[in-house]
Amino acid sequence: MNVARAAPSAALVAAMLALPFVGSEYAVAIGFELLMWIALTQSWTVLSGMTGYISLGHAVFYGLGAYFVVLTYGTVPLWLSLPLAGLLNLLFATAVSLPVLRVRGPYFVILTFGLSELVKYVVLAVEAALGEFGRMVFGVPGVIALYWIMLALAVAATVLVELVRRTRFGQGLLAIREEETAAEAMGIPVVRYKMLAYGLSAIIPGMVGGVMALRTTYFEPQAAFDPIVSFTILTMAIIGGSDDARGPVLGTAFLTLLSELLWARAPEIYLIILGVALIAFVLLLPQGICGWLFPPRRPAT
Repeated sequence: MNVARAAPSAALVAAMLALPFVGSEYAVAIGFELLMWIALTQSWTVLSGMTGYISLGHAVFYGLGAYFVVLTYGTVPLWLSLPLAGLLNLLFATAVSLPVLRVRGPYFVILTFGLSELVKYVVLAVEAALGEFGRMVFGVPGVIALYWIMLALAVAATVLVELVRRTRFGQGLLAIREEETAAEAMGIPVVRYKMLAYGLSAIIPGMVGGVMALRTTYFEPQAAFDPIVSFTILTMAIIGGSDDARGPVLGTAFLTLLSELLWARAPEIYLIILGVALIAFVLLLPQGICGWLFPPRRPAT
């Protein structure tokens, strides 16, 4: 990775490492939220950014991870339950990937959204049958401890994107995005690559969901499987642009800070302002912040 590619992520990691020591509680809370969205958006990039299969269903992985950690908290050590939440999502994504990835374009978008909603209502039905309408979690780690875990997940997700992108597997995913039929004709195992990308993109969101369940100390299926999670991930990815790790870092930083600024100064109309800003951003910078700051080099003629 050259200096230009590494600079945004390295600068952000340095700032996030220092934040708990020099920042206020409010600043740490904002940093925690930023790290959460970085981890989620980077994971989304492994599938959607590289293959072009736009998912609106990553909330299902977030929610399943939160549900698993809440159910096992106090019985299974946290250092084990978080990786198990990621493994659960990997198994779930692998199980559903073959039928889900049979469709493309808007059909895939709708199917992933529908799958997330289906799982949400299954969890709601299970909880209702058990007489549970929300679960409190007691004795959770402190905010700073959870902050370090979230920082580790954000870094891991960023490294994952860069590692995948540099492998033959990652180049195969990019080829699928450009022209799937041609990629298959060239000998790329399209089905296996898509299934693997779908599984990899599900692991870290499960762990992030588990950490967030402990951060809020409460689990409620409607909130854990909220489709706003999926829409926010997509929005941040579009704003950031690119199919590598720089885009999600820049997109999440921009949207998180902008949202906080608007919420603090114009709470009555901040969603309207944010929506207008997003539309203008997409129209004026279709390649995202990353494409604007780091335009692709044209080959010399």
